[in-house]
Amino acid sequence: MKKILVTGGLGYIGSHTVVELQRNNIDVIIIDNLSNSSEEVLKGIHSISGITPSFVKLDLRDKEDVVNFFEANSDIEGIIHFAASKAVGESVEDPLLYYENNINTLVLVLQECKKHQINNFIFSSSCTVYGEPDSLPITEQAPVKKATSPYGNTKQISENIIFDFCSVSNLKSIALRYFNPIGAHESSEIGELPLGVPLNLVPFITQTAAGVREQLSVYGDDYPTVDGSCVRDYIHVVDLAKAHVVALKRLLEDKNKTNFEVFNLGTGRGSSVLEVINSFEKVTHQKLNYKIVERRPGDVVSVFADTKKANDVLGWKTERTMEDALLTAWNWEKKVRNLK
Repeated sequence: MKKILVTGGLGYIGSHTVVELQRNNIDVIIIDNLSNSSEEVLKGIHSISGITPSFVKLDLRDKEDVVNFFEANSDIEGIIHFAASKAVGESVEDPLLYYENNINTLVLVLQECKKHQINNFIFSSSCTVYGEPDSLPITEQAPVKKATSPYGNTKQISENIIFDFCSVSNLKSIALRYFNPIGAHESSEIGELPLGVPLNLVPFITQTAAGVREQLSVYGDDYPTVDGSCVRDYIHVVDLAKAHVVALKRLLEDKNKTNFEVFNLGTGRGSSVLEVINSFEKVTHQKLNYKIVERRPGDVVSVFADTKKANDVLGWKTERTMEDALLTAWNWEKKVRNLK
């Protein structure tokens, strides 16, 4: 079995990816500092796959701990790097946290890749690297423009760091540029459970429906979109997780065309915030308490993917609908809150 390190593997996307890796007979070891996750997630992973992955609680900002970990795990053949802070709004308020947590840690991990000759690296990137796009849908050839938030900037800088390292080493890397992951595993054993106030739309929706949050804020209704609210490309997290397995196999089987490749991962369709709210109400029969508030700093107007490259080159495409994602997210929320 191939042994793969998943950093941030107890997080939302990481945990779903671990399940898919295990289903493909891949041995997983997880690093996570539990800053936005819980060790309880291991039980959920085991409930789905029947396997409890190896887990080490470790903060990647601690160089000594990182060095010691890699010394003790010299048989790792590849890394999927999720570990990072990930909220646009929070990054505007606390940029130094994002530069430390997202960039310094990446450099430490890549230094260990060099030292231990780990040459397969999947990077968790983001559509935020495109900034405010000139045209839609966004292809991988779209210019990487000035980021609209420190979070987006850390993804741009990280991609540049990986590209530069690939140019002078044997590292093969794929940067997967996610659009907006939503939903939960259909088993309701794992899902999105942010610590504290949610910073993403769908968990705030589900927590509002569950009575955890009094009201949902919609940031702006005067954008040049179908209904004035921001438009995003919402992709089911299980579809997203499956793409990581496909990308990893591409590297392990030496099918990559260059040492650094990028792929958009989305549905190819944009949905407005208000459309998501309406879809949630329709599929769950839950009425949401929401209000329109002022625009939020760092938000772009409209973003959705051109997925042709991922479809054709990786042979991957989404299989689940917006309704599937919202229903699984609600079922997960109900289980967490012990609601019927």
